[in-house]
Amino acid sequence: MKSVIVGTAGHIDHGKTALVKALTGIDADRLEEEKRRGITIDIGFAHLELPGPGGEVLRLGFVDVPGHERFVRNMLAGVGGIDLVLLVIAADEGIKPQTREHFDICRLLGIQRGVTVLTKSDAVDKDTVEVVRLEVEDFLRESFLDASQSPIVEISALTGAGIDELKRAIAAVAAHVAAKDSTAIARLPIDRVFTMKGFGTVVTGTLISGTIRKEEELEVFPSSQRVRVRGLQVHGAAAEQAVAGQRTAVNLAGATVEELSRGMTLAPPDMFRSTQRVDVSLSLLLSAKSLKNKSRVHFHAYTMETIAEVTLYDLKVLRPGGSCHAHLKMAGEALLLPGDHFIVRQFSPVITIGGGVVLNSSGRFPEKSRDFLETLAVGNPIAILERRISRQFHDGSSISLLVAETGWTEAFIESLLVAMVNNGRVIRRGNLLLHASALDVLKSQVVDAIEAFHKKDPLTKGINKKELTDQTDAVDDDIFAIVAESLVRENKIEVIGDLVRLPGRGVVMKDEETESKKIIEAAFASAGLKVPFLKDVLAGLKVDKTRAQKIVTLMLRDKVLVKISEDLVFHQSALADLKRKVSALKASTPKIDVARFKDLTGVSRKYAIPLLEYLDRERVTRRVGDSREVL
Repeated sequence: MKSVIVGTAGHIDHGKTALVKALTGIDADRLEEEKRRGITIDIGFAHLELPGPGGEVLRLGFVDVPGHERFVRNMLAGVGGIDLVLLVIAADEGIKPQTREHFDICRLLGIQRGVTVLTKSDAVDKDTVEVVRLEVEDFLRESFLDASQSPIVEISALTGAGIDELKRAIAAVAAHVAAKDSTAIARLPIDRVFTMKGFGTVVTGTLISGTIRKEEELEVFPSSQRVRVRGLQVHGAAAEQAVAGQRTAVNLAGATVEELSRGMTLAPPDMFRSTQRVDVSLSLLLSAKSLKNKSRVHFHAYTMETIAEVTLYDLKVLRPGGSCHAHLKMAGEALLLPGDHFIVRQFSPVITIGGGVVLNSSGRFPEKSRDFLETLAVGNPIAILERRISRQFHDGSSISLLVAETGWTEAFIESLLVAMVNNGRVIRRGNLLLHASALDVLKSQVVDAIEAFHKKDPLTKGINKKELTDQTDAVDDDIFAIVAESLVRENKIEVIGDLVRLPGRGVVMKDEETESKKIIEAAFASAGLKVPFLKDVLAGLKVDKTRAQKIVTLMLRDKVLVKISEDLVFHQSALADLKRKVSALKASTPKIDVARFKDLTGVSRKYAIPLLEYLDRERVTRRVGDSREVL
């Protein structure tokens, strides 16, 4: 069963609500004031099932909107999610101001299909109807409702004349409406909030994408409140799930009516982010006045409305009939995604002046890159995805970030990534994605930093990873790992433990430095455990104090020397021999105190205590009271 949302549009008192009732049997005017005044004030809803041209069942949800100029804001809350429009024009009045405004709104929202309905055909003679028809054909020429491709049907809601023909016309048009994607991520803009006795909080809306199921958890945007779906109704009947394209009522647990309102949106939790700023493609109507940079406008998208400041890119003034890229800063937050259509109305007096499509709402504002916005406007998914990854540059992107930025499913993004990863345009490490252009820059930074380090400090084997990342933009561990792995494969660097160096660039010493290293090693190797003070050994070298200290640092790093306290340094062979001697005691004397250790090693207490603490750290011994247990 295919679900299609049908919206009415047209001037006040042209018979929109009467038409919906004649089609469905349902009075969409639900408010007492509407019935008393005989006009539609807020949006109303009805439903109908029709056989399609191919025998399939079409489930039609009707959204009836007010025609009075004072209630255009309510009309906009209802028309955002419709698939086809019934443009209603009374035969006894013809085209009127709200006919034009509603029609402009439908075009700006990108509605592609519809039926023009000449109502009240019983109120005038045939000649008058024909004159109005010609006027309407001229008005709609070269639009999506052009009479050459879209039907014009004369009806009378009072007598029922033409209703069956209209149903057939609606079914024929609805059959060609592309079905909304029920596999996409769910979004339900809320248009009504109320309490139902025995159920609690209920919201309604047109499910513009995805599927909502009972017992699912959802997030309310922009409040970030979590709610649970207690129950669902589709066209007045209980359902286990609602799919894209259906009018949906959701019974919610976890929120009161005071916490929810029209303009909010339900979506899966932890997937999207609300925003106050969007980059858009903006078009101005020919009938509008010029729009100056930094103007304030009324902004409408789906069921939400707010005030927005317009920053025009590359223009100071947008002329009537013109288009440009622009940045909108909204007074309130909303959930908006690329591809969402919107309407802007003049700040004062409040009339519709234009609209457009959201290109970017991902949080980096303003986005002045013309190439980036052009890529988004063209709409090629692979190109869009690559540009979104590349614009994150050295920070890298992720699947979850791309879902939040685009509104696309994870599966769809994964399918696009395959070719980009295979051809090397994008490098992937788990969930992290880095563009090749960013990798090239980071690789150059890393190599330059290592070269500078070697030049400044030739006596050190390599630069520490943390020190290296501090000098480059590859500060994230995973980003640095991608860069390092690429450079290692290209044989441009070597990674040894925590040290990074250029290939073959071990320590380069001058003759006197090499000689000093031999002297230091010999002094400690020959001393056994009765080592001299380090400062005394260094004082006898030919090299200066700074170079001598670097030589010692190198020997400590290579573990030729081992520092066990602030003052004591030993040769690694002496400590290895000590470990063997103490370990051998376990068979005969499993415990050893300071006195016995002094006898065993021949060292004074000044050396014995630090050496025993070293053995504890090395898990050769374990302190038990005043003695050590050999492990």
